[in-house]
Amino acid sequence: MTTFVYTSASPQEVEAGLLVLPVFEGGAPGPGVREAGLREAFAASKLTGKAGETLLIPRRDGDGFAADAALLVGVGPKGAFDVTAMRRALGRAAPVARRFGTVATTFPLAFGGARSAEAVQAAAEGLGLGSYRFGRYKTGPGDGADLETVTVLGSSRWDAKRMKAAAKRAAILVDAVCWARDLVNTPAGDLPPAAIADAARAMAKEVGLTCTIWNEKQLADKGFGGIVGVGKGSVNPPRLIELRYTGAGKATPIALTGKGISFDSGGLDIKDAQGMETMKCDMGGAASILAAMKAIALLKPKVNVITAIPCSENMPSGSAQKPGDVIHHYGGTTSEVLNTDAEGRLVLADALAYLAEQQPACIVDTATLTGACMVALGTDIAGAIGNDDALARELVHAGQAVGEPLWQLPLFPDYRRLIDSKVADIKNIGKRYGGAITASWFLAGFAGETPWVHLDIAGPAFSEHGNDLGPAGGTGFPVRTLVRFVLDRA
Repeated sequence: MTTFVYTSASPQEVEAGLLVLPVFEGGAPGPGVREAGLREAFAASKLTGKAGETLLIPRRDGDGFAADAALLVGVGPKGAFDVTAMRRALGRAAPVARRFGTVATTFPLAFGGARSAEAVQAAAEGLGLGSYRFGRYKTGPGDGADLETVTVLGSSRWDAKRMKAAAKRAAILVDAVCWARDLVNTPAGDLPPAAIADAARAMAKEVGLTCTIWNEKQLADKGFGGIVGVGKGSVNPPRLIELRYTGAGKATPIALTGKGISFDSGGLDIKDAQGMETMKCDMGGAASILAAMKAIALLKPKVNVITAIPCSENMPSGSAQKPGDVIHHYGGTTSEVLNTDAEGRLVLADALAYLAEQQPACIVDTATLTGACMVALGTDIAGAIGNDDALARELVHAGQAVGEPLWQLPLFPDYRRLIDSKVADIKNIGKRYGGAITASWFLAGFAGETPWVHLDIAGPAFSEHGNDLGPAGGTGFPVRTLVRFVLDRA
């Protein structure tokens, strides 16, 4: 596990395997470049400071820095450089830093004192997240050492206590996001619903959360027809994970839930082979809620948070639910299942109804729910749809603050009729077009009058090729957004 340290030591004197320094477009040196005597080396290499450019310089006798090597990183125009750009630039540099074991960076010094804590946290997050790798199933020698220590350099004029707290927050968030990534990257054969519940129970015990696990009999007895129905075709029975964090006495809690489909074959409406290749990621919503709760428990905000996380495996078999079946959800609402591959909304419906019954201040759900949202927003942006625009704006702003982009989509009233059923209260699919919105309308009825926003994370929850903050696989999106939202509320 990486250790995160803050210090106001000079870049020339700090001892580390690698010293990472920024250079702006046009060759303007960032903090520490001139002091370390490296400005001329960058210019001599014919580099211009465009985003993505790097120059690795091993230390020689007489050089102006104590680290074993320096990495100059192009970050683009100075006027466009913000904490999100910094986080991403350091994420790109992290695989190189990992080879050296220990790393120090001056990046936060590019920002004024007013944003110093935010910059320190973002710099630590970038290096921590960018150095992630999933090696559980690798039997070879691996691809380099782990990143042992990240040292973030700041100014002696900054409040050292605040900066150290920012580095500590980063450590907690990096650990939580990486845990979410581990969960998503674990093959479905090793992580059925019961194993997800076991992981949740162990985490809750570690950080001090209250945890209750509902088994298949309890779910059936209490009428959780969506969770049970989706899981009927699998030999691995479903679970519901209930977590509680109490940081504000008897205050009205925030409620969170996430789609936990441990594997999605499509059920009897089976996906093709290519469509199933990455379906271990269909519990990315559940992973994000579990990881957010882990971070919240460690950060200890003065707020109460409850979760109900539904976990099922969607498989075809003689016992699987069939197109045309009618489900009785928790609370009594019925839904007609016209497509068994639209299963995420069925399990979330039960969880939303259960949470709404507890009268929380608001409900936020996260789910790898629809390909339609990916068509609309691509693979890097999540959709935010709900019955409360102010709540949606809170989440969008939280995402902006941490570099996880969300875009609000409309819960267009006229589209509600597209999920009217002839035999039940609603049906689980609408027309081909507007699928992200009709799926949200399905969920909306179960949230009732409670302020509620659904985050469709089908695109950004899993990266086919990797991105600036990590390799291919689970991304941990939107753990940092959820935590920021809860902290802002607190």
